[in-house]
Amino acid sequence: MPALPNPMSPQDALVALMMAVSAADQQIRTSELVTIQTLVNHLPIFADYDMDRVRTMAQIVFDLLEEEDGLDALFGLVRDSLPPRLRETAYAIACDVAAADGMLAQTELRLLEEIRHELQIDRLHAAAIERGARARHMRL
Repeated sequence: MPALPNPMSPQDALVALMMAVSAADQQIRTSELVTIQTLVNHLPIFADYDMDRVRTMAQIVFDLLEEEDGLDALFGLVRDSLPPRLRETAYAIACDVAAADGMLAQTELRLLEEIRHELQIDRLHAAAIERGARARHMRL
């Protein structure tokens, strides 16, 4: 039996993770949305991505997060859609969204830990990615 096509593109999966991190603390802040928009507008991985898909992916994430096992379902979709070579990219942009508002709630930290685990990001690589996000989002 042939495999069903994946409903998410790799770029959709990246956007979904960013939206999940933004929603993790139950408050989607403007700074987080601006960061998502900036990343989608400027990163090469999103060069041919339809910006209108961001709203669609956000709604999918919000609907999944309302389900009992929605986070597991989201991770399944992301794993199925994301090539292994983009896993560190996914973690890096998730960290950028988490750091965008200058505050890291415990729920965001736990979600980042789950993302790290689900995407099998090596702890040393994750620490470097996290340090880079912190450096990029420092405030005076």
